[in-house]
Parts: sequence; structure tokens; C-alpha cells
Amino acid sequence: MNYALAHFDQKYAGYWDADLATPLDTVPRFLAVFEQYPEIEMVFGARVKLLGRQIRRNEMRHYLGRTFATVVSAMLHLPVYDTQCGAKLFRVDDRLKTVFANPFLSKWVFDVEIIARYMALYRSSSLPIGAAIYEYPLETWTDVKGSKVGVRDFFKAFADILRIKRKYL
Repeated sequence: MNYALAHFDQKYAGYWDADLATPLDTVPRFLAVFEQYPEIEMVFGARVKLLGRQIRRNEMRHYLGRTFATVVSAMLHLPVYDTQCGAKLFRVDDRLKTVFANPFLSKWVFDVEIIARYMALYRSSSLPIGAAIYEYPLETWTDVKGSKVGVRDFFKAFADILRIKRKYL
């Protein structure tokens, strides 16, 4: 992200899971959110299994993820559904550069730390952080076998969440 921010003059930057669990044809939908809502700073995918959507997840990872997301939502005091979906786009501005300026505390839950960093920046703003972040319910997402995240990592992530909370909130 820092390389992209330093070397490319773009309105938006982001990252996607390398396994393309979220198809790249979702990018234009995220961009449409930015165009429709100029106050949005960050758009990220939410893997919500709804009728008419094709969300295919490993059942155990789904339930562990829901538990994790509930804890994160309570910690951030923000009704976030799915911080760990790898599809994320950001509006390029000085706030984004500040968010990515320093190394992250966590290897696995840096997504939560990104939100916490935005929250810290918005603390002195009249705009609520919920007005700057948009979760987009994905139409398609497929769990790709071979994930490097295991059950043990799930428990390590909780320790990282506490570190993030202490530093930013």
C-alpha cells in the first residue's frame, strides 16, 4: 500500500486476497460506492450469506469468524460485520497515508487495526467513523482451500485485538 501511495497518482488504492475468493469484477461495485458517497474513505467486502448471493464458506471458519467479528464489533463500538474479508479499497488522501504510515501490530488482524487507526483520526472530527466506512455485502465469495489461517491463529488474533484496543481506543 505504501508503495502504491508513493508511486501512483490514483483516487483509490486497495488490496484483494491473492486467492481471489472475492472476484475482481467486484471492484467496479466498490468504486460506485465511492462515487455515490463522497464522504466514504474505505469500502470493504462483507461475506453475508443472503438469498440470491453465492457465498461459499467452510462452516467451521464461518462460525469462528462470526465469533471474532462479534468481539471486534463490541470492542470498536461499531456495527461491523466482517473485518477479515480481504477485499478492501480506500480513497487516497492524507488520512489514508497516515493510516498506513507505521507498521502494524498484528500480522492477521491488521484489517481491524486499519479501522482503529481511522477511528483515532476521526475522534476529533464532527463526522462519525461509521459515515466514512462502508461494508459492501458481496454477491460472490468462495472459500478457497489451503488457507494458512488455522484455529490456533484465531486465538492469537484475540491477543492482537487487545493490543490494538490498548493502543488506539
